[in-house]
Amino acid sequence: MSYLENRIPPPLVAILIAAAMWFLARFGSAVEIAIGVRLAAAGLVALIGLAVMGLGVGAFGRARTTLNPVKIDTASALVTDGIFAHTRNPMYLGMTIILLGWAVYLAAPWSLIGPVAFVLFMTRFQIVPEERVLAAKFTSTYLDYTRKVRRWV
Repeated sequence: MSYLENRIPPPLVAILIAAAMWFLARFGSAVEIAIGVRLAAAGLVALIGLAVMGLGVGAFGRARTTLNPVKIDTASALVTDGIFAHTRNPMYLGMTIILLGWAVYLAAPWSLIGPVAFVLFMTRFQIVPEERVLAAKFTSTYLDYTRKVRRWV
């Protein structure tokens, strides 16, 4: 299964999982929550996810390093400040939070499988391969960073 490593852009993975969540929600019973409450709660959660992602993108921009998660070997800097002092993967964490917001909107318990599947897929096929490249490229600096900051939260 290593052929899937760093092959599928993470936003595409999130979109596919969001579609699967919608599909699953159609076949299960939904939790009875007023649409206004669902929209407000889902919107708030999604905004938090967007903010986390935005902080990560901004930090990469300030460091002038690549945002392309499929070509991690082109990374020119190891970003460890800002939100990266709290999570090593803020963009993926933000996508996970957005998927949680989608699950809130869907109000279907089965849809919660989506964010879990995203975390598992991203960890195995995106993050672990990225970590190998970063460890080789930034050696002890990266290893020190991994000892201080968790992969997700």
